[in-house]
Amino acid sequence: MSTLPESAKGCVLLTGATGYIGSHTWLALLQSGYQVVGVDSLVNSSPVVLDRLTQLSGQTPHFVQGDVRDAQVMDACFALGQRLHGGVAAVVHFAALKAVGESVDWPLDYFENNLGGLLSVCQAMKRHGCRKVVFSSSATVYGKPDALPITEDAPLRVTNPYGQTKLMGEEILRELERCDASWQVACLRYFNPVGAHESGLIGEDPRGIPNNLMPYVAQVAVGHRAHLNVFGRDYDTPDGTGVRDYIHVCDLAEGHVAALRYLFDHQQSLTVNLGTGQGYSVVDVAQAYERASGRPVPLVFAERRPGDIDACYADPERAAATMGWRATRGLDQMCADSWRWQSMNPDGFGSGPL
Repeated sequence: MSTLPESAKGCVLLTGATGYIGSHTWLALLQSGYQVVGVDSLVNSSPVVLDRLTQLSGQTPHFVQGDVRDAQVMDACFALGQRLHGGVAAVVHFAALKAVGESVDWPLDYFENNLGGLLSVCQAMKRHGCRKVVFSSSATVYGKPDALPITEDAPLRVTNPYGQTKLMGEEILRELERCDASWQVACLRYFNPVGAHESGLIGEDPRGIPNNLMPYVAQVAVGHRAHLNVFGRDYDTPDGTGVRDYIHVCDLAEGHVAALRYLFDHQQSLTVNLGTGQGYSVVDVAQAYERASGRPVPLVFAERRPGDIDACYADPERAAATMGWRATRGLDQMCADSWRWQSMNPDGFGSGPL
């Protein structure tokens, strides 16, 4: 357990705290010595996460159920933080809708939820004298890159409403900081989070048909789905399938801990990529999952989907230089941890107690 900076007195408030990345970050923060209060509407997550966090940390999570767009809910979070820990020192803001395809069908809902949520959180922070925020952004802000790997200085040009909410969120926070220098903001541009905690107790539990590759592959391996549809095999990549930068969710969680420490230590803002710098194709992932699970992952090739790009992977050097953070877990570990979660919890958090 690390020693906390003097300025970190109080707790960290996590929004979207019981979601996939939020739950892993909650655990990483506790393991780093931070006190945490979590808030989540439980619309896209399960209260079972709280029981699993208790098992893993030996601590009872401090949790408020509610929508971050509700000012009373946010005031309750800050009141709980004040009562238990003497205040809220910083916020890590995850709460958002996050499916690219769905955002195209429901753009107004995405703008209302994601931007309305961010504004409500910032208003609550202002009311309660908290000025440090880590923002969950995304590599979708880059759109189709001109060059690889993608640096933080690459052009920003989103191609869907979800990405637009992330870019607009960054711009709102940057403008807020320009107008009031007491704010410090860390914008973390994630690439493709995958995997699960090594215990198999928490992991990604998508509702319905998974939007992301690895949970879909996991459902094929566990027998819930017959095969993996691979959209496009004529991309300009080594095996013709799309290449992405997959990052283990525990590395990503540790990136949030590093970003918080940076804000506390340096009292200034930053924007960084959180990725590995290594691209893997769809076929690479399927083959690695077969090795991890010992189960076949049949592939069925189909036409490209509109808007998909050949390859996308990060230049992670700025995060290493500024925050001292670098991803350490490789594709085989990502798949092994994902398979452990999937096989222990074949129906996600609905599988019952472990």
